[in-house]
Parts: sequence; C-alpha cells; structure tokens
Amino acid sequence: MPVPFRLALSALACLLAVTARAEAPMRGHGGPVRALAVTADGSRALSGSFDASAILWSVEDGAALRVMRAHDGAVNAVAFLPDGGLLTAGEDGRIALWRDSPEPERIVATHAGPVSGLAVAPGGRRIASSSWDGTARITPLDGGPALVREGHQGNVNGVAFLPDGRLVTAGYDATVRIWPESGPAVTVQLETPVNAVAAAPDGEIAAAGADGTLHLLRPDGSLRARLEVGPRPVVALALSPDGRRIAAATVGGAVAVVDRAQARVVLTLVGPGLPVWSLAFRGAGELVTGGGDRLVRRWDLAAGEPIGPLAMTRPADALAGFAGDRGAAVFRACEACHTLTPDGGNRAGPTLHGIFGRRIAAVPDYPYSPAFRRLDIVWTPETVARLFEIGPARLTPGTKMPEQTIGAAEDRAALVRFLERATR
Repeated sequence: MPVPFRLALSALACLLAVTARAEAPMRGHGGPVRALAVTADGSRALSGSFDASAILWSVEDGAALRVMRAHDGAVNAVAFLPDGGLLTAGEDGRIALWRDSPEPERIVATHAGPVSGLAVAPGGRRIASSSWDGTARITPLDGGPALVREGHQGNVNGVAFLPDGRLVTAGYDATVRIWPESGPAVTVQLETPVNAVAAAPDGEIAAAGADGTLHLLRPDGSLRARLEVGPRPVVALALSPDGRRIAAATVGGAVAVVDRAQARVVLTLVGPGLPVWSLAFRGAGELVTGGGDRLVRRWDLAAGEPIGPLAMTRPADALAGFAGDRGAAVFRACEACHTLTPDGGNRAGPTLHGIFGRRIAAVPDYPYSPAFRRLDIVWTPETVARLFEIGPARLTPGTKMPEQTIGAAEDRAALVRFLERATR
C-alpha cells in the first residue's frame, strides 16, 4: 500500500475515533459517579466516584487526562480552584489538593467522618466542606486555622458560599443554616432532610429535599418558593453560570431543569433509569451528569436530549455461566471493582485473573498504594478467606479496598471455590 494512502487512512481513522469519542459518554469509572465539577471555560471536567478515584476529563473529546487515587473510600466531592488546582474529598474524611504531580500536593483538611460537599469561596482563598461528622469547616488555603461550624443534629450533607462570603449548610436534620462571620446561624426549618444546597449570584439559596422538593430561600432565609421536582429524593443541585437555571438530580434517574425566576420546571431530562448522583452546567447550553451507570454524560439543553447514545450496549455478564453458584452470588458485591478474565483489565481494583499463587501488588499497571506494595503476602485460598474474615484494613493495612467482611464461613469457602474456577 502506498505510504500517502496509508497516512490518509490513518488520519481518517483518528478523525473517526475522535468524533465517536466526543459523542459518547465518558467511560472510565468502576463505580457510580458521585461528584462532578466543570471549569469555567467548559474545557475540563472533574469526576469523583464510589470506586475511590477521581478523573480529569477533556470534555470535548471525552478523553481521560488523568486518574487520581488518594482516598480510602468513595470520592464524594470535587472542585476546581481559580488557580488551576483540583480538590477531591472522600469517605475517608480527607480533602486533597492536587496540582501537576501524580500524588496530592497536600491534605488541606480532615474531618472525623465522610466529607459530603465542597465549596470554593469568592476569590478562591478559602474552601468550605461539609461532613457526616456533624460539622462544616471553612479552611484557608494558605494554611491558617479552620473555622468549625457546629449545630446540625446529624449529617451535614451540603455546603455553599453566598456572594457576600457567608456560609450556607444543609443537613439531615431538615435545616438550612446561614452562618454570619460571627454569632449564631440563621436556622431555616424545613419539613424534610436536605440533601444538597446551592447559592445563586444574587444570594438566593436552593435546597434539595429528600421528599422530591426544591426550596428557594431568600438570602435572609425566608421562603420565596417551593416546587415539586420529584417524586424521588433530590440528591444533587447545580446552578447555571448566569444563575438563571437550576438543575436538580434525583435518585429516580431524572433531572429537572428549573427556571429560577419563575420557580417552575421547564425541562426534564430522562436518563436510563439509574440514580443521577452528580451534575454540573457546561456553559448555559449544556449539562454534564454522573450516575449509577458509571458514566459521565453530556446533555444538550436546547434539544433536551443526550449528546450521544442514551442506551449503552450492556456488556456480557461475566457470571452468566455460574448461575446458581453460591460463590458467584457472593462475588456480585466485588464485580464493580474487579474483573476475572485475562482480557477484563483493571477497574477500581486490579484484575483477579490468576490471583492464586500471585504475590500481593503484582498486577502490572495498577496504581497500588506504597503501603500495599510493602506487604508480604501471597494470595492462596487461605489468605483470600482470611481477607474476608477479618477485613482488608487488618490483613492489608494501607489498602484502598472498601472495608468489608463475609461473616459466614460457608460463604467465604464458596467464594474461594468460585474464584479458583473463575480466575484460572
């Protein structure tokens, strides 16, 4: 084949690949996408997942630019800083600041419970975080002491800054609290737990209710409007850059787009039926969502349709040939993070193909933690069973594997027998 012709075919193939990738959902996480943020210019997105990773994406071509792993558990919140820094916050209570290195630059704050939300203050010099430890914190990024806000009874689920710098928090105790620089908070009692909160450029506050409602509060906390966007719980909110529209995501899989001034739903985006856990506007005309299908999707708000296919081809069920096998049923809880076959590859966790007789931390190209690499274990039926008897934190300290045990000895034995068959 002549060289120019080969080059032309190569260029065409690259063009077709880029076009297909740009119109397809962003695929890379091994678990539901729990958190999303988009840069002001719309060129980059940052996602956090139940698989304990965060991914930086090029939105236009759908390419994963960087995968970040530092948290022991789900990445529940992410944010961009004005100076180009990235923030990730996790189930482990830590908030990590990332720049250009493969490891976090530093841990900027630590909570005693999972971090549920992040917000960047006007000017970008402070951040706020909410946590299931019952507190919110305002942390200066220059290393100064954090200001701790206490008062919620139970989990604090969301946090936002008003334009004047005041903090707003939302809690499972069905309250929204507006915190002045000093003194007690203004407490707004609602009729349902509040799952998320957002603040508009004019200071209006949007609060997401577990009963499927959206409350719009004035900056002083008084109620301006209440509307139904459910019927399923609203779990995430996003405001358009101009503040005119609010997107409200539900665990039922639909997203309501609300005209804020009119306090009415003007568009409903219907996904594949799985929960939508996170969302962010990309300019005024596009929405980016993440959910239970592990994908990051783009939506054209003018058309009310997804950019690219909505229904993705369902991968073959790797466990279909093990129907009725008790060990395969036990393994279902591990399937989101681990594959079994030679061509399955790594997900949130390394492939288990060939696990028995393999030394720990030996799968090529998997980013094990330094502590994990220092362990001296060979995987055998006995060590795998022991892992699920006492838990990963005790047998393999330093692991990023979610803490879990299998209480029944017969279930552990069934899992080991299944893995002996399925990973050869």
